Amino acid sequence: MPCVSKSFTFTKGNDTLSPLSTPTPILQVKNLEALFSTNHGSVKAVDKVSFEVYPGETVALVGESGSGKSVTSLSLMRLLDKPGHIAGGKAIFQSKQLGEVDLLQLPEKQLQQVRGNEISMVFQEPGTSLNPVYTCGKQVAEVLLLHAGISKKEARERVVHLFERVRLPKPEKLFEAYPHEISGGQQQRVMLAMAMACKPALLIADEPTSSLDVTVQARILELIDELRVKENSAVLFITHDLGVVAEIADRVLVMYKGRLVEQGRVLDVFTSPQHPYTKGLLACRPKLSANYQIVLPTVSDFLQEDVFGNIFEKKEQAHQSSFTDVVNESSWTVTQTKREQENKQKPPLLQVENLKVYFPIRKGFFSRTVDHVRAVDGVSFEVHAGETLGLVGESGCGKTTLGRALLRLIEPTAGHVIFQGRDLVSLSAEELRKSRHDFQMVFQDPYASLNPMYPVGEAIMEPMRVHKLYKNDRERRAKALQLLDKVGLLPEHFERYPHEFSGGQRQRVCIARALALQPKCIICDEAVSALDVSVQAQILNLLNQLKHELGISFLFITHDLSVAKYLSDRILVMHKGKVVESGTPEQLFLNPQQDYTKALIDAIPKGEPGDIIAAQEKREAIKAGVMR
Repeated sequence: MPCVSKSFTFTKGNDTLSPLSTPTPILQVKNLEALFSTNHGSVKAVDKVSFEVYPGETVALVGESGSGKSVTSLSLMRLLDKPGHIAGGKAIFQSKQLGEVDLLQLPEKQLQQVRGNEISMVFQEPGTSLNPVYTCGKQVAEVLLLHAGISKKEARERVVHLFERVRLPKPEKLFEAYPHEISGGQQQRVMLAMAMACKPALLIADEPTSSLDVTVQARILELIDELRVKENSAVLFITHDLGVVAEIADRVLVMYKGRLVEQGRVLDVFTSPQHPYTKGLLACRPKLSANYQIVLPTVSDFLQEDVFGNIFEKKEQAHQSSFTDVVNESSWTVTQTKREQENKQKPPLLQVENLKVYFPIRKGFFSRTVDHVRAVDGVSFEVHAGETLGLVGESGCGKTTLGRALLRLIEPTAGHVIFQGRDLVSLSAEELRKSRHDFQMVFQDPYASLNPMYPVGEAIMEPMRVHKLYKNDRERRAKALQLLDKVGLLPEHFERYPHEFSGGQRQRVCIARALALQPKCIICDEAVSALDVSVQAQILNLLNQLKHELGISFLFITHDLSVAKYLSDRILVMHKGKVVESGTPEQLFLNPQQDYTKALIDAIPKGEPGDIIAAQEKREAIKAGVMR
């Protein structure tokens, strides 16, 4: 069996791997190393990583959660917090103001001239990147006032224009809005507007579309590419979404355990991956073109490691024998219809009747209510025991508000939420607390969901204590360790704090905590949007397993229609607070009735060879037109 050395890197194409004729990269990273100090010694998060980014090109950096992608970008910007530190290497940047500089050695004062001006960054979790005590507009204007030297009036006008470009609704009002008053997708668009404000020469985008619905994602990708073309800017695009990579990138860098294991042009890597890890990543994501499949393959089905860290490709992938084959279209339809009929025979676990959530709009000295924002406007549906109901729609359509209203985390304006025969809307606070034993939620932002002062093991044990499950903390600890293992984490993670985990690992902790009470229904609000494709596959397999083994029902809120199609028995499409279309996955995807549903489906990155070729040709044509 051939052995692939851990330090070996696959490359394709010419030596420079650059589609551009310019000989000088805007950024040249040489042997970058980053370490984290732990109680068990130093952990090398980035291990001698070297690559170049040229003006006018987009380089995608992909890999699993914890592979070192975000640590690499934070190291380049010198934003790596303790216990992490840069242990070596160079990051040569061609600055217009300062000439050729090493970002890792640049004095702090000069670094501030570059950071936010010539190099901008969009972070993975906008909720923790925006200051909660300042309005969104003021935070973006601050960048312009610092670097552009313009007046406050000019800064405001430019910020409103930026908000329009990133398709934020009512930009004048959003200028005065605080981060907690807007959705997660809208927060990310504010961050992108901030990053684009000074027209940077290099944009580092760390999962910039992970919290966005497909239509807004398409617009954001278009805006990033527009910046690349018009300003000849370079983009380092960090993502776990390989469909996005296929549409936006010129080259791909694949990272595994801190090292680059493969790199090449997008079409080469997608059509002929060489490294077993890359093959695993490409196989993990649910494809819109594929029909129903019980279990998704994961990276572990493609590779294994020996005690020395050498990587071996498995000759026979486990998914070929242990995973259910994709059935043909007619069989898939029969399976879905049978499921729907079986679910209809069961009494509904959850009934939502004419639910409304209105937020008052107040004006004047006496704050009189002049109108309402109808976030949820007369929504009705049922969820049966053991059923997964997908809820899809654009950012701001009311998906998250609906999910929170079901648990009365937001008080409904009108309507009924009947769970196990009881109307949750009419329950007292104590009765409602007890009912949450059976009705849980996994939130969109995992970092904001976890107490930074508690180790994650304590966070998982806390709901067990509140609801008096198990005899003592020893049994609760054993259950927490079992749950950590179930979601793909290790026993030593029990004592670690939230800041010591990647975004994807934190989301797995939140899922483990939701499972701690063995609920009958879980609302998953973008529960896999922050996860890389391999971990996403593990979580989706886990949710399906829990549904079939324990009969747990799920209301799965997502902007990823590929995931919704894979996981759901039925799907609701939400738009402007209302459900505009519903049906089984095959009904919606094979024969959508509403123009809005068709637009959502058309905006999904496909990642097929023909789509990649078309995207690359389009990028080259646009670039050639600008160069002329």
